Amino acid sequence: MSIKYKLTLVMSGSLLLILLLYILLSFYTTQANLKRDSESKMLVAARQIAASIEQSQYSSKYVEEEAGELLRMAAILAAKELPADYQDIDNEQLRKLSKEVGVTHISLLVRTADDIIVVRSSDPSELGLSTRDWGFWFTAFQQLFNMQKVTVSQGMSLDHFWTGPFEYSTSNPDFIDKWGYYYDGKRNYMIDPFIRSDIVNNYAKLVSPEAILEKTKLVNQNILEITCINPRTFGNKNMTATGFDGYNIKLRNRPIQYGTYRYGDLEKDKEAVSRAIGTGSNVIFEQKINGKKVLKSFIPVFNPDQSVYIISIVTDYQTISKVLNEQLINYIAISASLLVIVLLGSYVLAGYIIRPMESILAKVKDVTEGRFDTPLTIDSKDELGLLSSRINAMTTSLHDYTDQLKQAAEENKSVKDHLESIIQQIADAIHTVDWSGRVIQVNKAFEDLYGWRSHEVVGKKLQIVPDFLEEEERKNIESLRKGEQLPPTETLRVRKDGSLVEVSISTAPVKDEDGQITSFISVSRDMTERNKMEELLRRSEKLTTVGQLAAGVAHEIRNPLTTLRGFLQLQRETNHVSPQHNEIMLSELDRINLIVSEFLILAKPQATQFQVKSIRSILSDVVNLLDSQAHLYDIEFQFEFEPEDYKVHCEENQMKQVFINIIKNAIEAMENGGVIRIELFRLSREEIGITITDQGIGIPSHILPKLGEPFFTSKENGTGLGLMISQGIIEGHKGMMEIFSKPGKGTRVDIVLPIAWEMESDNNLEGEGPIAN
Repeated sequence: MSIKYKLTLVMSGSLLLILLLYILLSFYTTQANLKRDSESKMLVAARQIAASIEQSQYSSKYVEEEAGELLRMAAILAAKELPADYQDIDNEQLRKLSKEVGVTHISLLVRTADDIIVVRSSDPSELGLSTRDWGFWFTAFQQLFNMQKVTVSQGMSLDHFWTGPFEYSTSNPDFIDKWGYYYDGKRNYMIDPFIRSDIVNNYAKLVSPEAILEKTKLVNQNILEITCINPRTFGNKNMTATGFDGYNIKLRNRPIQYGTYRYGDLEKDKEAVSRAIGTGSNVIFEQKINGKKVLKSFIPVFNPDQSVYIISIVTDYQTISKVLNEQLINYIAISASLLVIVLLGSYVLAGYIIRPMESILAKVKDVTEGRFDTPLTIDSKDELGLLSSRINAMTTSLHDYTDQLKQAAEENKSVKDHLESIIQQIADAIHTVDWSGRVIQVNKAFEDLYGWRSHEVVGKKLQIVPDFLEEEERKNIESLRKGEQLPPTETLRVRKDGSLVEVSISTAPVKDEDGQITSFISVSRDMTERNKMEELLRRSEKLTTVGQLAAGVAHEIRNPLTTLRGFLQLQRETNHVSPQHNEIMLSELDRINLIVSEFLILAKPQATQFQVKSIRSILSDVVNLLDSQAHLYDIEFQFEFEPEDYKVHCEENQMKQVFINIIKNAIEAMENGGVIRIELFRLSREEIGITITDQGIGIPSHILPKLGEPFFTSKENGTGLGLMISQGIIEGHKGMMEIFSKPGKGTRVDIVLPIAWEMESDNNLEGEGPIAN
């Protein structure tokens, strides 16, 4: 055998041994890397699931609070219609009443010696239900019956009222209901209105973690199962192998809170859950279940309220096996090809030196063009052979790195698509603009709110700011570019059809990894309906105020009418017309006309129109209107006005309503008479101050922070809207109102308003003109 053959066999044998070792090492290394990659993906998926669950809970909490407010109003309305004794009430009466107040059903709960049970209900399936085993629900019922504030963290607590979270109905487990509970101490039962509808059921399921888990599984095809485990009840004696627990069936206590439990091994999983809770770290292991090899992970998630739950993710091990098999086949094919090439090259090209150089150059060219598949043949151990080996290693590394980049790009695309889907489903309008103001992206809610389609605005500057707000918007953008944080602002924006829409808009900068601002994201919420509701509340309070003023106006008119009647009787008896008497009667008629005019101006609904008005004149008109009521209470007005006649940019009728509400409250607080001091002074070049001080009974310190809350009032016949509406009016006039009080020493109300100069009035101040109520 020639040396060429021996050299060829030695080189080929060495290469074969190296290739076998390399294949084995690569196989186990790749297997370990794939496991770590799968573990990392499961951890990322668990974090995304936890974040999505938390976000869905925030959204659900907002809807629950709105529904809770509706249930409270329904309970209050029902309380007004129902007798104080539940024995005087029948179920048919509750069925009719539930339709009148706008809820699905109404139940009545009565406290016994050791339980709280349903004794009357418009839903027959609710009758006789015991609540003793309902956990924090039973605690809340006891606190309500004891006239205590409900302290459980779940649900929402208001005055004499508590509403629990969305929960499956005990009487009808197929439905998720929303309940409210009201007890005012004036009856021997608790009123329980609740809503049961497909809308509530579907909404609760839409934002529930179940939907999030399904979306996550759709995005990650290799995930077989996602399970949200409650460690407090998981593995108890009532739990079956499928995860069902006939005793613990509520969301708060069932072992499997969300997801399914088809790939479970109860004993091993119970041990893994206990270890994950104890160590606070992830527990991951391989297991064969139902004839399928899977990779299971148990990831603890700790909530801010110190509670914890476990997210279990089961992935198909076949994905890892498939990649390993494909890589093994590729290695064998490449090794066989390389071995053949080395055999032929060693024999044919042994005497040639230039060919290795040509191969190296060709390989370098392939690498520069992105081709990494075919390695160089190594037929020598000199510098050329070493160079070829390094190039092969470099090519392999580049190939692996390129594959990793492709995989990372695919993962990023998947996450991007997921986030894009979330943004498109959000009800608020979202649009992103670059530094120059050109639109980058909008969601569907933006298209619905403003009327523009995505292709109509992307890449263009968006014209949604009204002309009269452009300067304000420019200042906001400058502040954002400086890195300042802007609070949400209620303002006006322009739709595609040119109409104005009332929105609450929040804008924030988007920064890159270096902290540099690259774009701005804005979230708009349609405030039209909410503002209409506030206006209705304001009008309701105004009508209430007018009704209370009617008695004072009638008393004020009676005095001049008495004078007129006396003079007329005198002229009829004497048959003599006195010019002096005529002047007095005309004066009294003018006085009656002035009082009635002021009263009608306050009572008549008008379009909101801001004008420059004298604040001294407005205060004088209000005092004249309330003077008769003050005399009835033996109250005097004391004025401390500066000589200058200050003017403000305001809606006169709304401003009168504010002062009427405040002064009327002061009059009603001074049962034994006294003095109400009204001060008007200048705070600075830009602002004036109005202070109204009474000598009334004062306000307790624990009530003072609640003033201005809707429907909160200390009066027996009050609505609780007066101060809330007054504060809203002052804020709408870019002012500020504060209340200071001490029991037994009276109350002081401070109001600050911006000064409107005469030159601003002449130049049509920004915002002047009619605005729809």
